[in-house]
Amino acid sequence: MEKLGPGDPLAQGGRIRGSAGTYRLLARLGAGGMGQVYLARSDRGRTVAVKVVRRELAQREEFRARFRQEVQAARRVGGHWTAPVLDADTEAAVPWVATGYVAGPSLQQVVGHDHGPLPERSVRVLAAGLAGALEDIHAAGLVHRDLKPSNVLVTIDGPRVIDFGIARALESVTDGGLTRTGALVGSPGFMAPEQVRGERITPACDVFCLGSVLAYAATGALPFGTADSGVHALMFRIAQEEPDLRALPEGLADLVGACLHKDPAARPTVEEIIARTGAEDTVADGRLRDPWLPSALVAQLGRHAVRLLDAENPADVEPESGTALGTAGASAGGGEPDEGRAAAARGGSAHAGPGAPEAPAAPEVPAAPEV
Repeated sequence: MEKLGPGDPLAQGGRIRGSAGTYRLLARLGAGGMGQVYLARSDRGRTVAVKVVRRELAQREEFRARFRQEVQAARRVGGHWTAPVLDADTEAAVPWVATGYVAGPSLQQVVGHDHGPLPERSVRVLAAGLAGALEDIHAAGLVHRDLKPSNVLVTIDGPRVIDFGIARALESVTDGGLTRTGALVGSPGFMAPEQVRGERITPACDVFCLGSVLAYAATGALPFGTADSGVHALMFRIAQEEPDLRALPEGLADLVGACLHKDPAARPTVEEIIARTGAEDTVADGRLRDPWLPSALVAQLGRHAVRLLDAENPADVEPESGTALGTAGASAGGGEPDEGRAAAARGGSAHAGPGAPEAPAAPEVPAAPEV
């Protein structure tokens, strides 16, 4: 998280106005292929994440038309497991969209930096929550297409999915190093075979990506390896080879393996995934009936939420070594290189406070590289 600077397109007045209210910008949360993301607070006191489109994209009518369409679709997504779209101005000189702020770090940050792999029960609840999010996203006529650990936020009340649908507007851009309509969209380590091949994308694509996310959450490693040997080699393995699930707990291997089936028609539906997790009662009605995370991680999340939401200017809250650094709904769309190490630089700060208990040292786990 960074303080606002003179170069920020909306920093001069510090406020933006939408149909649902006025939002005061507090700090930068992060950046991506689409633009800059800000932490903001509404005139009613709600904390939100405001995503502001890059000016050069805003000047392209094809992008604007797709952005307008995707925002309208994303606003239809309801449910308990996503960060809702609250307000937007797609016709402004610099278009923007405000989503609900999620006070928690990304799964990328939790597994790759703060804690390490999650225990089996936590991964089962994670699977049920993410499948519930995909169920709501698909019901709105959307396919996420870029489900990955940095787009999954971890909270005491369960996981939350962000950046559904909106990032697809980048497909309409035809130059500048970005993608074209029909080109590959997604992060190579978390893509489905049909994405790699440039084939038709269906909700089953998200199920494959979910399998990769669950494998990473449980082991700290990607099921098809990293891009160290090259992105094309990684995508070849996704399209042609079987995943390496040997490090997965036996109780999760079958579920993850089914999600990672090469044939989209052979993958389970999100409803079947929820049933197979054995956690459907835990996540009933969008509420967790039992704790789902290790106690040390719960303590970190609690301190993070209290300190960050109580702060008048969160950019002034200094991080402490070993505390959770949350992206808090900050992803702006588009994969970025070395996302794991970048997460700490762009995440929200959490201060443990005087006398707060120290969490046990996290095991060294390599963050999943994203390209």
